[in-house]
Amino acid sequence: MVSSGIYVDANLLVLLVVGLTGKGLIAKHRRLREYTVDDYDLLYRFLKRSRQVFVTPNTVTEASNLLAYHGEPERSALMNALGKLIEESPETVIPSKEASSDSRFIRLGLTDAALLQAVSPTTPLLTVDLDLFLAASAQSSEAAINFNHLRFAGA
Repeated sequence: MVSSGIYVDANLLVLLVVGLTGKGLIAKHRRLREYTVDDYDLLYRFLKRSRQVFVTPNTVTEASNLLAYHGEPERSALMNALGKLIEESPETVIPSKEASSDSRFIRLGLTDAALLQAVSPTTPLLTVDLDLFLAASAQSSEAAINFNHLRFAGA
């Protein structure tokens, strides 16, 4: 199936925003200790091949909270970059009532339960979260891509 775009989990949104702001910040941001500039480059190239990056209010809120762990003056630059990404990305709203009624909410939380309501084979999820990847893959084998598979395959 041809993808019309891709959802990105909050952790990868943080990596994307930090890398867009300045690759040198990746090693400095405490929420990105497990990532490298090469990971950002891979993410950027992968997303460039997608038609569109989709977001949910939950993922951008979580990404915003994680980005805030960085001090000034970079914090303002990070928030500006996030704002630009939000401006450019179609936003899918899944009501919290709907997401929290999903059986996976208890285990995965609101942000992930909402993502699971949004993703499909034509709008898959790119994630580093194994539990989220498995839950999305259970919906459809084409509904999720594990970023770690890309990282370790050298894609």
